[in-house]
Amino acid sequence: MNFVERQRQLAKQKQKKIVLPEGTEPRIVQAAKILMDEELAKEVVLLGKKEAIEAAGKKENIDVSRFTLIDPATSDLREAFARDYYELRKHKGATLESAKEDILDTLRFGALLLRNDKVDAMVAGAERTTGDVLVAGFTIVKTAPGVKYASSCMVMDLPDKKWGKDGNMIFSDCATIPDPDVQQLAEIAIASCESCKKFLDAEPVCAMLSFSTKGSASHPNVDKVVEALKIVKEKRPDLNVDGELQLDAAVVEEVGKKKAPGSSVAGKANVLIFPDLQAANIGYKLVQRFGNAGAYGPFMQGFAKPISDLSRGATVTDVVNTCAVLLAQP
Repeated sequence: MNFVERQRQLAKQKQKKIVLPEGTEPRIVQAAKILMDEELAKEVVLLGKKEAIEAAGKKENIDVSRFTLIDPATSDLREAFARDYYELRKHKGATLESAKEDILDTLRFGALLLRNDKVDAMVAGAERTTGDVLVAGFTIVKTAPGVKYASSCMVMDLPDKKWGKDGNMIFSDCATIPDPDVQQLAEIAIASCESCKKFLDAEPVCAMLSFSTKGSASHPNVDKVVEALKIVKEKRPDLNVDGELQLDAAVVEEVGKKKAPGSSVAGKANVLIFPDLQAANIGYKLVQRFGNAGAYGPFMQGFAKPISDLSRGATVTDVVNTCAVLLAQP
């Protein structure tokens, strides 16, 4: 059973509720049908004008009456959500009247449903940008206690099961922070370790990657990784994290023993923290294309509640898989 199959099985057991703010998008309507057909969700909430959602369903030959349809403009939650949003944004000059208009945006309304425990997860991004999804998450859902920055991870499912946890690994940050500073890189590592526990049901063995291993090269880029590791060790001494490590030292036992003797991570990593977004994005796509690996995500990490972004080129299957992963979480 691969990663997605496990997540679908867990989602089916948990029977949670999910909101899809882009309720008139054809792929979203199709994905909602699959989520209900396969009993991956107890309830699927689609946001938008009801007539428009119904028209989208008719075009796809899908009966949308199976879903919960909410038009923010006519919802009986609008007044309460406007007050909630006003309290969140009044320090930025929001008024109660402006809040009533602002929450008509389906991303904001979806985030408010999540914030107020009306649903268990939110997935968006089929039409809206990653930036839009992140802003809704930051301003409404907020980050988890003690977390300042949200980031993302990919779950890689490799055909050769010797890697990571039965072939599964966490790669971070592949989609969110282009050039993380020391503090951000440390938070990415900590959040990715938590993602390893949630997504892979495994204790994290986390390698902070570089082109240097344990001082083999000297450069400000290496210093950033070293300093970030110090912060991780101070904040979370319970986590098994080491660096700076080259990729081969992180995942190949023989190389790890030679380049980083005594390291509890070298040669055994199931979590890889890349020094920046360029390296991470290139790295996961190399493994996906040349290694024929499944690449699932990006999944947002660091938020107080499950929220995730989609590529605007996402397929229906991508949408369903992303929803299933979020619905499977504890």
